[in-house]
Amino acid sequence: MIPGRLLVVGTPIGNLSDLSPRAREALTLADLVAAEDTRRTGLLLQHLGVKKPFLSYQKFNEASREAALLDRLRGGQTIALVTDGGMPGISDPGERLIRAARRENLPVEVIPGPSAVLHALVASGLPALPFYFGGFLPPKPGPRKKELAAAAAREHTSVYFESPHRIVRTLAEATETLPAESRIAVCRELTKKFEEVFVGSPAEAAARFGENTKGEITLVISPLG
Repeated sequence: MIPGRLLVVGTPIGNLSDLSPRAREALTLADLVAAEDTRRTGLLLQHLGVKKPFLSYQKFNEASREAALLDRLRGGQTIALVTDGGMPGISDPGERLIRAARRENLPVEVIPGPSAVLHALVASGLPALPFYFGGFLPPKPGPRKKELAAAAAREHTSVYFESPHRIVRTLAEATETLPAESRIAVCRELTKKFEEVFVGSPAEAAARFGENTKGEITLVISPLG
């Protein structure tokens, strides 16, 4: 039996118009959509006028779903793997399943899409090469301060994701940890109607964003100013 394909599909991070024709085709052709949030992906498919069976695939059930998804691939089904937005496997579920499929020589095809990391890096105007991406900053103060100190020690730009619920504390810690002359970009609601990219010193960023800050946030930190 000819095995199916695992289609790793990059989806919009905010603006649905950013969905590529290849991604649209992949979602249309797939036998099954493995989605981080079936409700959110359901809205995307509704926007496309496509109806597909779903299977929840997120960080809490990656291990338990792996065998069933591999069985489907071995049986000839084509599975589209998507997250809430962006590329699966980058700070989102997907890496485990992709590695397992590769291990069995099952076909894997990546359909690229929008990236909050690259969007924020380019929009910030800060030195882009080389750069370090650290995923989400740790939620606890101790490890988070340690990571900010590591960013301060690097000679190149660092990029992180952060929650709007922690951004005030993170920026306060950044003013204590980063050099005063360093530059930090706070990028939120990327590709959406109210996209904002603020670039300034850590102190200026801390003064700019308060407890009412909303939206998904990407931080770009350049210790060299």
